[in-house]
Amino acid sequence: MEPNLEYWHNNGKSFLSRLRIWLNILDPSSILSSDSEIENARSLIRREGKQLKNEKVSNAWMLSLSSVHADTGEPISAVFRPQAFLPVSAPLIIASFVPHKGVTPALFWQFMLQSYCAGFNQANRNATATPENKPSMKQALLITGTVAYSTFAGALPQIIIQRLAVSSRSAQAFCRSVLPIPLSACLAAFSVFVVRSEESENGIKVFDSNGNSVGVSKEAGFKAVKETAISRATLFGTTAVVPNLLVFLLKRAKLAQRNPMMLAPVRHISTAIVFGLMIPVSFSLFPQLGKIKKEHVEKELQSLTDDGELFYHRGL
Repeated sequence: MEPNLEYWHNNGKSFLSRLRIWLNILDPSSILSSDSEIENARSLIRREGKQLKNEKVSNAWMLSLSSVHADTGEPISAVFRPQAFLPVSAPLIIASFVPHKGVTPALFWQFMLQSYCAGFNQANRNATATPENKPSMKQALLITGTVAYSTFAGALPQIIIQRLAVSSRSAQAFCRSVLPIPLSACLAAFSVFVVRSEESENGIKVFDSNGNSVGVSKEAGFKAVKETAISRATLFGTTAVVPNLLVFLLKRAKLAQRNPMMLAPVRHISTAIVFGLMIPVSFSLFPQLGKIKKEHVEKELQSLTDDGELFYHRGL
């Protein structure tokens, strides 16, 4: 079992412990760590990985967990590492949620956001579903289609307002404040399901309690994708609902009524804060090394182990 998976096997068994680990992993100061720094950290882990109370070893683990893919053992592209998710996607989220005056800017920012999300999902998937670690032509087309569809669907509220010439304030408020909430959550989950569809179709590796590979399971692959989709929908859905609710409440306050210009910065700042707070929470909802009962995997795998539960890498 890869060292990163061994770490998750021994740590992060509760939500709070996973949250604490993710708060350390998401430190943005390690985004630009070089391959040599990562390799040095990995070497230290191989030698002294069990000495978690040693600060150098602890820092090495955080760098490995944040920068190295748990299936391939190779460094993840810097822009798609977990600690880069907030600084890269937060501006895109804010720009996507802004009430645009036209369809073109809405499509542009949705395209940027959906492209990055698709790339992040692809880079942090369970790579055992594709042994050569390269997407097939079918998968490349699915990813392209996902970005195109999500871009159009994400800009749908603005398209409705512009193309249907919606003039009613209540209808505009619905399109700009209510509709984006379920839309954002559904599109986030949709992107995960489609981009990582090979895991459900081809299966992913499952391990016994000793870390030995038992085989490849499609059931485990579907469970890994489903859990990640739920966590991503929670992240984007919450990020959409809280700022809109806050702005709605502020509109009723006398201060905001006297100073309506303050609503826009409040919306932007609250979106960034909620998104930043929700990232470690959403990443911690499910264990990185998930469990699946033996009776829920394929029959040919059930006879290969005596363990009641098998483990799989959930991805991110």
